[in-house]
Formats: sequence, structure tokens, C-alpha cells
Amino acid sequence: MIYLDYAASTPVDSDVLNNFIETTKEEFANPNSNHSLGLQAKKLIDESTDKIAKLLNVESYEVIYTSGATESNNLAIRGVALRYKNKGKHIIVSSLEHNSIISSCTYLQDEGFDIDLIPINHDGLVDVDILKSMIREDTILVSVCAVDSEIGLKQPIEEIGEFLKNKENIVFHTDASQAFGKVNIDYSNCDLVTIAPHKFYGINGISILVKKKNVSLKPLILGGKSTTVYRSGTPVLSMITSTSVALSKAVNLLDERNEYIKKLNSIIVSKLKEYKNVHINNTSKSIPHTINFSIKGVKSDLFASKLNENKVMISTKTSCCPLNTPSKLVYALTKDKSLASTSLRVSISHLTTEDEIEKFLGIFDKCYKELVNGEI
Repeated sequence: MIYLDYAASTPVDSDVLNNFIETTKEEFANPNSNHSLGLQAKKLIDESTDKIAKLLNVESYEVIYTSGATESNNLAIRGVALRYKNKGKHIIVSSLEHNSIISSCTYLQDEGFDIDLIPINHDGLVDVDILKSMIREDTILVSVCAVDSEIGLKQPIEEIGEFLKNKENIVFHTDASQAFGKVNIDYSNCDLVTIAPHKFYGINGISILVKKKNVSLKPLILGGKSTTVYRSGTPVLSMITSTSVALSKAVNLLDERNEYIKKLNSIIVSKLKEYKNVHINNTSKSIPHTINFSIKGVKSDLFASKLNENKVMISTKTSCCPLNTPSKLVYALTKDKSLASTSLRVSISHLTTEDEIEKFLGIFDKCYKELVNGEI
């Protein structure tokens, strides 16, 4: 099996998994309990949260744990909208956002909120000048993903944050699920940041939403005591401690891993460009972890299925999108429905070997000749 779908999810790092197992076995008490075992569990949560906060350059009380990036994005978008609706009902998001952002905005639209999409330029970047012109007196929220899930476009988060930092009534959120562990971005001027550990070799089932102290949220999940008033539920100690391990490795090993990934990217892209019917959708602003391309004349689902038969695992688009539909992100960039209907995503990792890439390219060639040239 050749796994080239790391943007969808990554395997759990052995150090992370060992921490999770050991903590689950040894520290099983409820952190909200007042007996000695419960207090020990709470102490470990506090220590891990302090470590996470230091790695993220935020305060410990600004860290909120949720069940995943989808919940974090819902809490960010809907939580802000419902908290500040008396100040305004205008929200601005990019056209490259994950479905959890778009669906939250659709929900809010039904509740009377006004949603605007920021256009992107030929490189796939949010046009900051146009964003500035879209700001209104009733704008309460701007959300732009740090890196999108399909084309890997790194957005100008620092520039947007610098512009918005003095806009007292506007909250700035970024979904950094595809950015952490892959690219260095300064989030100091972001009010809310979504982080997904299972994208950088952590455990699936937990997410971090960083909420700066000047921002308030309307909680979506109500109930008992937790680590924060913004999200109820019994804290899962082993999830939190293992996340601190995953985040530490992601931050400290980022540059080393990226050098290797750039090398693999160069091999793949240079080879794909040799095929007449292949169109590379990435731009100069895409990170090297994601290679998005279209094969003219062949539906993406068909080509991906053929690769799967040969034990090569890739995606047609972000895994949360419906099957048999064009890529909204590729269309937003290219304005070409044909390219959006035939796009494929290869996402690589420091775990990807050169041997795997060589085998993938050989299998790709075989599938291409069969589906494009009609050779069997």
C-alpha cells in the first residue's frame, strides 16, 4: 500500500501513541474529581496545557479543547456570531474554506446574517485590498484559512491580521488545520485559531481552538465542568497530554521535515508535467506537502479508483466534500469546471519514501495510459 493522503489524516506518531496509552492506563481518574487521583489528573492537564500554550505563544487560559477541527470551526464561527450579533451581522470568509466553515455560515445566513466571500487572485491568495474594501460598520467576523486542504495555498494571515488588529469590533479567525506542522506562520494578530492534531501525527478526536482573551464566544456545548467555560464536557487527559507531544515534535522538527518534503515534491511535479493531459493546479503560493493536478478528459473519481485498485491511496478533494462533485476550491482558483471535475490531490509527508514515490509514478503511468490513451 502506498499512502499519499496525509492532508486527510496522518498516522499517529509512536511517541504520541505511547504517551496516550500510558496515560490512559495509569491516569484514568476524572480530572474534575476532588480526590487525590482526580487532582493528579487535573495537574497533568494543567502542565500539558501550559506546554501547549508555550509552543503556541499564547496564555494557558486561551486554549480550548474540542472534539475536532469541525467543532472548533463551528465554535469559532457560530460562537462569535451569536455572541456579537447585537453589534452586527456581517461576516466575511474566503472562498477556500473547509465545509465546517461554509456550513456554519450557511446556518447563520438562515438566521439573518449577511455572508460575503473574499475573491482570490491568480495565485490563489485572498486579495487583501478587496478584503479591506469589504469591511462594513456591521462586520463582526473575518475567517480565512491559513492553508487550504486541496491546493495547499498559504494565505497572507500576517498581513490580514495586521490590518484587522485595530478593528475593535471585528474578530479574526483562521483555520490552521492544514498549516501547523507544515509552515511557519505568525498568529499573534489572530483572535481565534483552529488546530487539528491528527493532521500532524497526533490522535484523532481532539482539536485546539485558541481564543485570545479579548474575545468572547457563545458556547455550543453546555453541561458540566471542564477546562474552560466555553466548552463543557469531561476533559480527556490522555488526548491532551498526547497532543502536547505531537505539537512539540511538529514545531521542533518542521524545518527538517520540510527540506525532505520539498525534494519529494520536485520529483513528483517534474514527472507529472511530462504528461500532455496533466494540468498542475498548484501555484507558487502552495506549500510542498500538497500536489493538486487535473487529468483532462478523465473524471477524478475514476482515476482515483483505478489508483486504489493498484493500492495507491490519494484523494480527489478534501475528504469532507460529497463524492462525484467538482472541486469547489479548484474551480475558485481556475474558474474551469473541467479542471475542477478532474482534479486529484496527492499529499506527502516526511514518512513518504522515495521508493514509494517511484512506485506511485510507475502505477500512475500505467493508469494514465489505460484511461487516457486507451492502452490495456
